[in-house]
Amino acid sequence: MESSIKSVQSPPSQRIVLVDALRGFALAGIVITHMLENYIAAAIPVKYGEQMNPELVDQIISGLCDFLLRGKFFALFSFLFGLSFFIQMDNAAKKGKAYGGTFLWRTLILLGIGYLHSCLYRGDILLIYALLAIPLIPFYKASSKVLWAVTAFVFLGGPRYLLFHYFKDAPLFVEDTLMPESPASLAYIELLQTGNPQEIFSANAWAGILNKFEFQWGIFSRGYLTFGFFVLGLLAGRMAWFKEHIKHKKRFKRGWILGLAMLLLSAAAATLFFMQAGEFENFDQWILMFGLSAVDLFNLGLTIIIVSLFVLAYATPKGEKRLAVFASYGRMALTNYLLQSVVGSFVYYSWGLAWVGTLPSRYSFLMALGLIVIQMAFSSWWLKHFRYGPVEWLWRSLTHFKRYPLRFND
Repeated sequence: MESSIKSVQSPPSQRIVLVDALRGFALAGIVITHMLENYIAAAIPVKYGEQMNPELVDQIISGLCDFLLRGKFFALFSFLFGLSFFIQMDNAAKKGKAYGGTFLWRTLILLGIGYLHSCLYRGDILLIYALLAIPLIPFYKASSKVLWAVTAFVFLGGPRYLLFHYFKDAPLFVEDTLMPESPASLAYIELLQTGNPQEIFSANAWAGILNKFEFQWGIFSRGYLTFGFFVLGLLAGRMAWFKEHIKHKKRFKRGWILGLAMLLLSAAAATLFFMQAGEFENFDQWILMFGLSAVDLFNLGLTIIIVSLFVLAYATPKGEKRLAVFASYGRMALTNYLLQSVVGSFVYYSWGLAWVGTLPSRYSFLMALGLIVIQMAFSSWWLKHFRYGPVEWLWRSLTHFKRYPLRFND
């Protein structure tokens, strides 16, 4: 999550601000999504969905989240992870050093952090990032043709079609499906409502990991898509998409137009596929696989639009001033991400306020906005006195086997 990009037209600090601001913006979208999902990280049964969206305003907020945030801001965050990977590897290569081994150790530390976080919140993404970062290392030296081929295979649904061909919709890691009305989904929400911390931690430590793997590596293919965004970030770094962003504004103008075309075409395709499938209880038809892949392309298109419009806005003096407020938030993304789960689990789980599946979405949305504002203010204050966020500092020190100075006067 650390990056260092140099720009010819602007000082290094400005270039870092752009990338960190984009990361902070992505993190804001992620916490809104998680809060509106009540930090359940599982399919939500109908009765709980109705309790969470009892009024029209709740339904509108939930619908806008589905359209604008869910599946898009995780993509942006993943893209930036791949970009940061390239920057770290490239900076070391320019110094004549091989960084692959260090990055692997850094990834293993992240794996440990991710597992501990998964015990608290089974929707943790750090564990998946760490697992996917390991095979990303050899891709640093792969040709651009290979990288484009990998992204095309992933986003056109290749992994999903292979899985469905061999296994149909049978679960790979769990006995029950991940559908909203499955016994497993109902039992997990009941556990969050009534279970003690030890019971929830124990369930997340094993069953939660299996459910995570099912969602990531089964026909929903989130893990494959995440890797695809990693590779896109690597390509973005290699092709200098984010260098001299003011000079290359035309590139981002073409980007949002391309994203819009992809969004419209994939939305039409997804609508057609799901209409032809009719009512269904399980994803057991080929037409549904095509529909899921169309949804993935829709999310990709909207992600391209978000990135392009963000950079175009940042390329203006007023836009840079306004969007730079996300920079400190993005620099402390790992710390803030973990703290969000602590707050979210307290709000919704049984050991705190126990509002899971019952709190109207309008209140969850307002709490998410409040949490973002508080974390942004805290991050800004912290980075005026310290060099790194607390978890970022720990991660960096463990990576290089030395204690880095934390305070500016150290």
